[in-house]
Amino acid sequence: MVAGAADEKGPVVSVSSHDVTVVALLADPDAPTEVARRMARTLPARLADTSGQRRRFDVEVVSEPFSAGTEDLSTLTRRIMDRGRAEHWDIVVALTDLPLHSHGRKLAVDLSHEHGLALLSLPSLGGLRFERRALRAVEEAVLSLAGARATGAEGPPRRQSPARFAGRLAPVHPGPIGEEETADLRYVVSGPRGYLRVLSGMVRANRPWRLIPGLSKALAAALATGAVATVNSTLWSLAASLGTPRLVIATVGSVALMVGWLIVDAHLWHRTAEAAPEARKRAALYNASTVVTVGIGVLVCYAGLLAVNLVWVLFILNDQVFASMARTPLHATEYWTLSWFVASVATVGGALGSGLESDEAIRAAAYSKREQERRRMLEDERGDRPVT
Repeated sequence: MVAGAADEKGPVVSVSSHDVTVVALLADPDAPTEVARRMARTLPARLADTSGQRRRFDVEVVSEPFSAGTEDLSTLTRRIMDRGRAEHWDIVVALTDLPLHSHGRKLAVDLSHEHGLALLSLPSLGGLRFERRALRAVEEAVLSLAGARATGAEGPPRRQSPARFAGRLAPVHPGPIGEEETADLRYVVSGPRGYLRVLSGMVRANRPWRLIPGLSKALAAALATGAVATVNSTLWSLAASLGTPRLVIATVGSVALMVGWLIVDAHLWHRTAEAAPEARKRAALYNASTVVTVGIGVLVCYAGLLAVNLVWVLFILNDQVFASMARTPLHATEYWTLSWFVASVATVGGALGSGLESDEAIRAAAYSKREQERRRMLEDERGDRPVT
């Protein structure tokens, strides 16, 4: 490949030999890198088929924390440009799992056709059908940048459909670009559905299912509490007298207690020192993703406790003993009711046991690596006081 030269205005996109376009997927570590590697298996063939110009695309995946320590678009763009210039890539598509903002709006994708680069904020793609949306967004971004290279145009195509970078569930539209910014085309999401899409994307990036192994001590306390509670005859009588509404209230209360305790004890709640409305909206978005992430993780733990308790109840209970103590026959309903109620009691015990977990262990289980680094950066800016 013959590297292109650079002039005073910026790097000229390098021209590859034999009609080969080198595309670099510059991905943050962890989830973005995994997405990029899966994408790289099929992306070259899709690009070659769609371009229709008998051109071959070589896709490279580079994993490095290009977004470390900043959420500023200008800084991120400069880092991507410098990386592309150093490696002589034709096109650079950067993937991050941080929710980025531009002029008070949630960023979906930034493109610079002059410099052959794109920056994609993965949370803007939502949590459902994520892999397909990410592949489509990257494909359309590369084709748009490659089309500008083929025609020699420095700006974006005149007609670029916003739907290419997001599905039908969220309103996507071109966003404002400052005069000194490198990007020449920007798409943002807005409105309630756009908010929900970004929120679901942030929750997916946090991977709430990782909370389960991260709460080993809390789960041990919950299982021990459930085992003891199952053989308590007072709980037999109490569970037999409870109706479905009260059991639902017990479930909601125990889960809410567990979620609240984890957030408070591990200092997961984010408070911004900035008085600007935009900063407060960002803080509210981060806190909402924290509540949903921890809530999903706790609900999965609750379902596991319910299943374990049901097996334990089926094994330990005797119909004659139960009938004599609870003054009601032991039927399938009683098995289920007791297991359900004991799961709520065990969850409260797990909340107390979670105090044995270190804050770092809970944060590592609840957040993506980018989010962990962002919070550590905020702690460093505020001193030794944790983000609460």
